[in-house]
Amino acid sequence: MRITLVEDNPALAKGICYRLEDVGHAVDILDDGSAAEVFLQDDKADLIILDINLPGVDGLTLLKGLRKRGDTRPVILLTARAETKDRVIGLDAGADDYLIKPFEMAELEARVRALLRRRDVPQRRELVLGDLTYDSNARQLFAGTQEIDLPRKEMSVFECLLEANGRLVAKSALLDHVYGTGADIEDKVVEVYVSRLRQRLGAYGVQIKTRRGLGYQLSAEAPE
Repeated sequence: MRITLVEDNPALAKGICYRLEDVGHAVDILDDGSAAEVFLQDDKADLIILDINLPGVDGLTLLKGLRKRGDTRPVILLTARAETKDRVIGLDAGADDYLIKPFEMAELEARVRALLRRRDVPQRRELVLGDLTYDSNARQLFAGTQEIDLPRKEMSVFECLLEANGRLVAKSALLDHVYGTGADIEDKVVEVYVSRLRQRLGAYGVQIKTRRGLGYQLSAEAPE
């Protein structure tokens, strides 16, 4: 899943990012409320982790703005304020959960899992590609009844290409999807993941075409 983290403490932000990426999430990090206000209007995150005390626009104002424009994505508030009245204010503003600093990373990870499980998923969504079937809700890929176990990063690349529905996907877009916007990762990492995916999926009629200077394109033969 994709998560947007708005936190102005660099050490804490990196710690949260590493923990969430380690379990397969892509994380976008912002450290300024004003920048986050713009970013959150057009990002594709499944969940938002939001500090209350931010430079620029504060977290509660950001949260109220999200809810006012009908954004129902789950939000976890982070704050050093431990008083009950402060928690009530945050929840009344539209937060789905509230975590008081300092906290254990394992607790944050558990709360993220809980909120993602509670998301409103209207129906099971399966996509057929060649001889493969992909369950996007469970993030599982099958050849018939046999599950294909892809490493997390390769699965993220596959999902990004699949969601493009045959359109070209730039290498930079793949990097942003897997690691989050602005991550300091070399482009060659994407080439490695794409190469591995080609080897794993080629036997099932799935191809990843390279358009030099443009990006990658996923295609498949019709299943027999």
